[in-house]
Amino acid sequence: MFSSLRRWGDGRDYGRVPEGPEAQKCNPEKNASFFSRMTYSWFSRIIVLGYKRPLEREDLFELNESDSSYIVCPIFEKQWRKEVLRIQERQEVKAPFHKEAHARKPSLVYALWNTFKFVLIQVALFKVFADILSFTSPLIMKQMIIFCEHRPDFGWSGYGYALALFVVVFLQTLILQQYQRFNMLTSAKIKTAVIGLIYKKALLVSNVSRKRFSTGEVINLMSADAQQLMDLTANLNLLWSAPFQILMAISLLWQELGPAVLAGVAVLVFVIPINALVATRVKKLKKSQTKNKDKQIKLLNEILHGIKILKLYTWEPSYKKKIIEIREQELEVQKSAGYLAVFSMLTLTCIPFLVSLATFGIYFLLDEGNILTATKVFTSMSLFNILRLPLFDLPMVISAVVQTRISLNRLEDFLNTEELHPQNIETNYIGDHAIGFTNASFSWGKTGIPVLKNLNIKIPEGALVAVVGQVGSGKSSVLSAILGEMEKLTGVVQRKGSVAYVAQQAWIQNCILQENILFGSIMQKQFYERVLEACALLPDLEQLPNGDQTEIGERGVNISGGQKHRVSLARAVYSGADIYLLDDPFAAVDVHVGKQLFEKVIGSSGILKNKTRILVTHNLALLPQMDLIVVMESGRVAHMGTYQELLSKTRNLTNLLQALSEREKAHALKRVSVINSRTILKDQILEQNDRPSLDQGKQFSVKKEKIPIGGVKFSIILKYLQAFGWLWVWLSVAAYLGQNLVGIGQNLWLSAWVKEAKHKNEFTEWKQIRSNKLNIYGLLGLMQAKENETRMLSHSEPKSLDHMATHCLFVCSGAYILTRGSLAASRTLHTQLLDNVLHLPLRFFETNPIGQIISRFTKDMFIIDIRFHYYLRTWVNCTLDVIGTVLVIGGALPLFILGVIPLVFLYFTIQRYYVASSRQIRRLAGASRSPIISHFSETLSGVSTIRAFGHEQRFIQQNKEVVNENLVCFYNNVISNRWLSVRLELLGNLMVFFAAVLTVLAGKSIDSAIVGLSISYALNITQSLNFWVRKACEIETNAVSIERVCEYENMDKEAPWIMSKRPPSQWPDKGIVEFINYQARYRDDLGLALQDITFQTHGEEKIGIVGRTGAGKSTLSNCLFRIVERSGGKIIIDGIDISTIGLHDLRGKLNIIPQDPVLFSGTLQMNLDPLDKYSDSELWEVLELCHLKEFVQSLPKKLLHEITEGGENLSVGQRQLVCLARALLRKTKILILDEATASIDFETDNLVQTTIRKEFSDCTILTIAHRLRSIIDSDRVLVLDSGRITEFETPQNLICQKGLFFEMLTEAGIPEDSVTK
Repeated sequence: MFSSLRRWGDGRDYGRVPEGPEAQKCNPEKNASFFSRMTYSWFSRIIVLGYKRPLEREDLFELNESDSSYIVCPIFEKQWRKEVLRIQERQEVKAPFHKEAHARKPSLVYALWNTFKFVLIQVALFKVFADILSFTSPLIMKQMIIFCEHRPDFGWSGYGYALALFVVVFLQTLILQQYQRFNMLTSAKIKTAVIGLIYKKALLVSNVSRKRFSTGEVINLMSADAQQLMDLTANLNLLWSAPFQILMAISLLWQELGPAVLAGVAVLVFVIPINALVATRVKKLKKSQTKNKDKQIKLLNEILHGIKILKLYTWEPSYKKKIIEIREQELEVQKSAGYLAVFSMLTLTCIPFLVSLATFGIYFLLDEGNILTATKVFTSMSLFNILRLPLFDLPMVISAVVQTRISLNRLEDFLNTEELHPQNIETNYIGDHAIGFTNASFSWGKTGIPVLKNLNIKIPEGALVAVVGQVGSGKSSVLSAILGEMEKLTGVVQRKGSVAYVAQQAWIQNCILQENILFGSIMQKQFYERVLEACALLPDLEQLPNGDQTEIGERGVNISGGQKHRVSLARAVYSGADIYLLDDPFAAVDVHVGKQLFEKVIGSSGILKNKTRILVTHNLALLPQMDLIVVMESGRVAHMGTYQELLSKTRNLTNLLQALSEREKAHALKRVSVINSRTILKDQILEQNDRPSLDQGKQFSVKKEKIPIGGVKFSIILKYLQAFGWLWVWLSVAAYLGQNLVGIGQNLWLSAWVKEAKHKNEFTEWKQIRSNKLNIYGLLGLMQAKENETRMLSHSEPKSLDHMATHCLFVCSGAYILTRGSLAASRTLHTQLLDNVLHLPLRFFETNPIGQIISRFTKDMFIIDIRFHYYLRTWVNCTLDVIGTVLVIGGALPLFILGVIPLVFLYFTIQRYYVASSRQIRRLAGASRSPIISHFSETLSGVSTIRAFGHEQRFIQQNKEVVNENLVCFYNNVISNRWLSVRLELLGNLMVFFAAVLTVLAGKSIDSAIVGLSISYALNITQSLNFWVRKACEIETNAVSIERVCEYENMDKEAPWIMSKRPPSQWPDKGIVEFINYQARYRDDLGLALQDITFQTHGEEKIGIVGRTGAGKSTLSNCLFRIVERSGGKIIIDGIDISTIGLHDLRGKLNIIPQDPVLFSGTLQMNLDPLDKYSDSELWEVLELCHLKEFVQSLPKKLLHEITEGGENLSVGQRQLVCLARALLRKTKILILDEATASIDFETDNLVQTTIRKEFSDCTILTIAHRLRSIIDSDRVLVLDSGRITEFETPQNLICQKGLFFEMLTEAGIPEDSVTK
């Protein structure tokens, strides 16, 4: 756990801090006046600008330096290192005495406290002052009611109280908004710090740890768990503030009602164990929900990465079902949480009422002479109203603490997980060899089975070394061991100098081509151009839309497989490293390109001729040119030496060469290592000629996430309400309307009660009616204030039960209806999103980063699941509150309406300005989240390459930059909310002042009960109006998530999966494929990728399809599956035009072994047969045919062996063989092989080709191959050039024609007489 502590650095080299104009884009906050900073007037320019036009990222103010990730992350890292060292030292001290000393883990909370304790204390002080001021206003109101009861002739004291009330509530507003500002930004900084730590840890974890934490799980840590921590921090002060407010309220209530208040305390104590039970249940639900979210993100990530396979194999419905099953589990947990919320809503709504009811009841019982005056009632009710919020917040924050504890445990598990050990390899070696293994054994984990055993290899500096062997023999593992990626079990490994690595599966970044090659190095123009020329990239640059400034999409989706490998090779060459580890870089390139790469880059006359080069290869024709050959077998070095030594001393090399004919062996020794300049020039001309067809067709630019502008359309809200269900919508409105009417009735009843008590002169008379008054108040009877005593007495008892039932019904039904409706909306919108994504054409996934799509399934669906219906409910409640408040005060003080009208106008004006800006800031924030996820996902997929080049710090810097961009948007959003709150609360405070002044002006014409009712309502209207405007804005800004989720609905989709016209069940029965004047393009505004393709196969014919890179070979197979739709002509299979049937009817009847071997996490059985159609015996049969049976039988769980994410625990060759096994299971009349054996050695390739010929002897086979040897025994060969057919004949006839096919054979070194009939 602590072995790699030093790799966390010293905290100073974390990245740059922006300076000068960039940092001073100028946040005016630092230079603003005190008044401007308190009222946020300095932010007004953004609000006004946002009202005039949609805001852009450049318009936003930059962060203050102390808030940026460049400052926050290193400080937190330093504290985390201190915490790790503290625990490590404590364990070392206690280890001799305590067996369980190692159970203690470094605490994330402790490190966070040490980092942010001063700002957290500052935030707490703001909260203390705000809470104290909140209790001052009821005391001033009490003095106003006393003033109105006695009505002294000198009324200036009344105006003084009114002014004091305004000053207090205004000061409370200013202090509270400062608290909110610092609180929210501190919570955001905590999230930023945690994300930075997670990202850095992800670059250090060992391969065993990476298997424990899938990409989806790590992304979930960064998004969901870090967010959970941020949300708790924002509410953390409520843990002490809520009890403090409760104690303050109770102490002030004691002064009003004496010991009777203890009855209210007893009610509170009774509720605590109930909340504890709810919190315990919530903890379990949260844990379950987190697991479900992890599973969903993990599966989604794999589906989106392997979407082409899903479409080719028609697996979309199967994987859609898997996602929906996980989603249903999520919704089931959400439903349970919703029902808990119903219970909580009932208790939390009733607690303040029960507290007041118990307090008033005991107040009467303690002394029969106790009378509730206006002073006591409305002062007490104001305090009860203050009490309502902490009583509501305390159980919620306790529940949040419980939930966050789960997130903290997950974060700590990851941050304390095992890292790569630097001692796996000695990098400061200064001896004679570049690389040395001495009795070294390796595994993928400390306790794992050795994968490499007893390696003894010495590689001289400047040597060219080949590592060869069959699939699964440990070739790539040798490179991993040199990189330090494997756990060293025994022996010594030494490496001298820097390393450059070319992975077997090329890792390409989502950035411009030039940045992919430079990879953080300084531009040296002359050397850069030399590298481009040597790596055969100059012709590609001429055809790319913007040359080397063209942006490459995620995983290099907009360039071919060969181009990816050449870019990856160019990146390594440009790095200028001392040692080059090359994992089969020629597998995906044409033969002539491979020869050029070898001669100009790797070989004895290439750029790297003086460097140490270790080449894993299946191209045995290169072996004579090697300085050293290492033959791997079952994880051991079977033989090692020069080509001549191995040839003379052992038959092993002869066995490896058995894939070559005897003549080819002879030719291998004679092949010269230099391609004459005329041939190279000719190849480049040919390549330039043939490149436009595919590159113009496929070289599309990567789309940036579209940020909508303007208001959210009402149709978006309507879509949510439709998904919610109109029945639930109207029932919700009715429930909340009833609930608010009951609340108003309660307060009116109190007012009438107090007013009536004031006029009772005889104690006995009051004693007779007060119990009935208390009953009716307690049961919230909706009574008219002027009802006579007899009527009240006669109806009190029957109404008691009705109104109790009515109140419970309103509270429970409102929460229950909301839960049911929100679940329905969540289910519907998620299903529609998933359905829309799966129906989008493949080009969408090639031009849109996966982070954008996952963001909709995670962050946006989270808002729809949890937040949006809450905002909607709160807005409805606030609307009803505001209407009720205005009506109540207006009925008591008619002049109040005149003062409200201009204030309401100002409310709407402020809202219009704010919403326009806030909406766009929220959209910018939403768009800035996707790059964080995309960059994180990209880093996880290329972590081996990043570590090999030693570029961890540079990628950490990039992560800070994308996080900082999101933080800028969040900062501007927080300040815009504070700007709004200050102004709205100021208007609310003016309403309070206006109501207070009116009561003073009314003099003796108004009763003190009405004064108390009016001022208490006026104090509440500030919060209600503020919430009303805020929630209206929240609805619109959060509706952006619904807008994003529904965005894919109107995009162009693929053709229907099933159409009314369906082919016969036995179709195709002959396997005749006919192209008639077929044309295709990747996009309407691009050139044709295929032009005038016309040919016909015979039934059961074997067709080889060849052509230089970019000729259109893979496009042809894409057209057969309608991945690319036609622009003209048609394709007919066994008499049916494929454009007239559904995609699943077509794709389900075709078979393909694709170029990229994509596997999904799960069992080997699931990867072979995800639809569960075949028996175990059938699976074993195809594994034997694919030469995998022996390997699978050696696995502990055999068919149930767990495949890790992306199939990383299998070699690339083994993955390709698994894909072959899939095809053998899914036997159809037509088979397409798309570079299917590019990643396996020649011997296995030969065996596979034999298996295919035997098992698919009665099928039509179309084989696309770089290895011409794979197709020379085809019945006919189709030669493509520039998207056109140039030759289509038998191999023998094509050789006689001396055309393009003959040239390609010559370049590949295949003799004419090896082409047999």
